[in-house]
Amino acid sequence: MTKLNQNERNKKMKKQFSRRIVVSAAIGALCLTIVSPVFASAATSSANTQVNATLNSVISITTNTTVALNVTPTPGGAASSSSDTVTVATNNATGYNLSLADTDSNTNLVSGANSIAAHTGTFAAPTTLGNNSWGYRVDNAGGFGAGPTASQSSVANLSGTWAGVAQSGAAQTLKTTSANSNSDTTTVNYGVKVDTTKPSGTYSDQVTYTAVTN
Repeated sequence: MTKLNQNERNKKMKKQFSRRIVVSAAIGALCLTIVSPVFASAATSSANTQVNATLNSVISITTNTTVALNVTPTPGGAASSSSDTVTVATNNATGYNLSLADTDSNTNLVSGANSIAAHTGTFAAPTTLGNNSWGYRVDNAGGFGAGPTASQSSVANLSGTWAGVAQSGAAQTLKTTSANSNSDTTTVNYGVKVDTTKPSGTYSDQVTYTAVTN
């Protein structure tokens, strides 16, 4: 074999060897990519929050503001009555108490130096309205008995039994409820009976209703 032929053979072998290295390297890189993937790691966490809406108790009260009792007296006495509507609204789940008292310690209806006294009957033991006195009545409450009580004008005697309004500080509970109400009404009737010994004029007093949540 000539030296030239030997050199050419060596060159061919080097080229083939170089190709094998390149091909092997490419295959190795491909294998590395296939067998060594990149994995993404996901971390999670959770927490709960409770939402509480606390509703505070509220209460309101409204009345007719004025009750007019017009009476024409007679020697033996004449009586008239009219009603007041007390409306209470409360969201209190256990309801409310409604009470009534005079606004001050003087329970008389007053016109200047003249007065008409509060009736002697009580909430627990009401009686027929006496002459020259005034009082109140709530149907189906206390000892009043059933109604309905209708307004009357200048009659000899009012229907039903009556009580005198208590002084301020000694309020009488008229009603107790046990649930919330958007518009709970109580009718309070007022009556007066007078004879001709009382001078003409407007005799006035003020009462106070109080509504308190239970």
